[in-house]
Amino acid sequence: MNRRHFLKSASALSALAVVPVLAAPKLPELEVFKSPFCGCCGSWIEYMKAAGFPVKVTAVTDTTLTRKRLGLPDRFASCHTSTIAGYVLEGHVPAAEVKRLLAMKPKALGLAVPGMPQSSPGMDAPGNKDPYQVVLVNRDGQSSVFATYPK
Repeated sequence: MNRRHFLKSASALSALAVVPVLAAPKLPELEVFKSPFCGCCGSWIEYMKAAGFPVKVTAVTDTTLTRKRLGLPDRFASCHTSTIAGYVLEGHVPAAEVKRLLAMKPKALGLAVPGMPQSSPGMDAPGNKDPYQVVLVNRDGQSSVFATYPK
């Protein structure tokens, strides 16, 4: 390599060093309404933080009132209720499905994982691979399967 070629290469590399790195888009804040005594809710919150979501926790004595205020029918109930970017999340919804919801922006109320499936994020029953569904809940209370786990 001659000196001129070396200097051109070094110059090109130094120009790349000043190009800003494009950061991943920032995820919106997730507000979780939960009992201060529920451990699995805390595990789900840590899971969501690890997936990149900023989380605000609001302690409530009964999530039923929160669900009703947000318009989510009781048949989708779980142990905690959350809001994110205008959507309602109920229960142990996988982070990948929340990100997909935010990318798709459907006209819907939100997502739910009814009950407390032992194989859902935050429940973490070792070795448990029981199937469960993530449902998309429409504003009229109707629902459809958004995702099935395990994939």
